[in-house]
Amino acid sequence: MYRTLPLALLCALLLIAPSVAAGFEPPRPAYVALIIDDLGDRWLEGRRAVDLPGAVTVAVLPHTPHARTLAERAHAAGKEVMLHQPMQPVGEREPGRGALLLDMSREELAATVRANVAAVPHVVGINNHMGSLLTRHPGHMLWLMEELRTLGGLYFVDSRTTHATIAKQMAREQALPTLGRDVFLDHDPRPIAIEAQWRRLLAQARRTGAAVGIGHPYPETLDVLEAVLPELEGTGVRLVPVSDLLQVTDQRREPWRVSLSP
Repeated sequence: MYRTLPLALLCALLLIAPSVAAGFEPPRPAYVALIIDDLGDRWLEGRRAVDLPGAVTVAVLPHTPHARTLAERAHAAGKEVMLHQPMQPVGEREPGRGALLLDMSREELAATVRANVAAVPHVVGINNHMGSLLTRHPGHMLWLMEELRTLGGLYFVDSRTTHATIAKQMAREQALPTLGRDVFLDHDPRPIAIEAQWRRLLAQARRTGAAVGIGHPYPETLDVLEAVLPELEGTGVRLVPVSDLLQVTDQRREPWRVSLSP
């Protein structure tokens, strides 16, 4: 009897193994896109941002002293380049050259966007610089998204500088690839706060499968990122360019689309 017991257990395990395997789901991979905004005005900080390890995406301000050089350097390093498009904020802050303003006509807005894209080489998408006023106006956002379609379907990332933004919604309505910012890394520029926001970004990615973080070329931010980015391997979170994250999120939305099909 004692000799047959192991054999009986083995048979039982073989019988239940297929059902256990069928119910097993491997952990869903988590992806993060990290955008460094505001490149172009300062060479040293911009170069340091471009030289960050991994698939960091850089967002370059148009018509700034180092815009073209930094965009070329980023592209040569395999980094994805975005236009950091200035837009009118609430209040009196100056958004900078090439800004989209509320008093612009459709033609003026389109011409400004085209000139800005031409000023930054290798642009594959845009996000807004400031824009807490303009991104809540459907007419101007519609004009912008239509122009992005004309330019070959550049993707749009809503930096979400206001809770009232409708920019991402308008991009979706125009069938443009689009994402929204999930976490600002350095609204509080203290290193301890930046580290906490980085952990929050990774937690968001693990929870939902994908997350977008935005930081700036502040010395404190760059110090933190130079330390934490090499440690990503083995954490279950993968750093990818924005365009790759768009593909991931599109694939994960596909079952939802199918379920609503007639």
